[in-house]
Amino acid sequence: MAITAQDVNRLRQETGAGMMDCKKALTEANGDFEAAKDILRKQGQKIASKRADNTTSEGAVLTQVNADATVGKVIALACETEPVSKVEDFKNLAQAVLDAAVSTNAATKEELLATPQADGRSLQDHITDLMGKIGEKIDVVSYETVTAERVVAYNHSNGKLGVLVGLTNTGGKEVTEVGKDVAMQIAAMRPIAVDKDGVDAATIEREIEIGKEQARAEGKPEEMLEKIAQGKLNKFYKESTLLNQEFVKDSSLTIAKLLDNTNKGMTVTEFKRVAIG
Repeated sequence: MAITAQDVNRLRQETGAGMMDCKKALTEANGDFEAAKDILRKQGQKIASKRADNTTSEGAVLTQVNADATVGKVIALACETEPVSKVEDFKNLAQAVLDAAVSTNAATKEELLATPQADGRSLQDHITDLMGKIGEKIDVVSYETVTAERVVAYNHSNGKLGVLVGLTNTGGKEVTEVGKDVAMQIAAMRPIAVDKDGVDAATIEREIEIGKEQARAEGKPEEMLEKIAQGKLNKFYKESTLLNQEFVKDSSLTIAKLLDNTNKGMTVTEFKRVAIG
């Protein structure tokens, strides 16, 4: 069967695949459009398998909160190279992933990827299709949810960093504004936990041992090492836990004090920071 330019263009419009790939698929399928689509999908599956171990250090991070600002979602769709992250199809796919996350409130990444799209096929199928079209590994590398009385989202200008922060004591416009400030603090200062109670035991033990070794190297007496290490641990809490950090816009305030000044007793219940690259 002769394959016409119109046939190739139609398949390209329906699948988004390249002209040569469409022509090759139609030729192999003897002009059968559905069979040609299956061939293109298998091409995506082959690329996904072949590039499974490749590093994905580029991509897009997107955030969104629901209508009443009580649930926030952040997703990271990653690819191998920066040019691919700027392709319109990639951007559209990232938005589709976020839209599915918000609309379904999927509990896990696996549940999210199984979400059916308008054509009845799963989100993972669409990701695989784009891999076949672009020729790179594409993957949802992060999917996080924050639920709170008020959730505020922040996207960094580079499109590769997103933050969700959950707050108590909801109020008016000032709560959203201070939430943005706190989210930007998280983006810039990379706290590891909300407060010292959120720091895991292994990290605490490691910091104490580091403090002891530093003090020992400085010639401090053995009987003083524990006390010195505890002092260094308190400094670690101040630098590395959100509520104890100095506010980057006003060093006279900690984040805890900033929130309390905005609304008495207000605090952060949870946060997520997701970055690519």
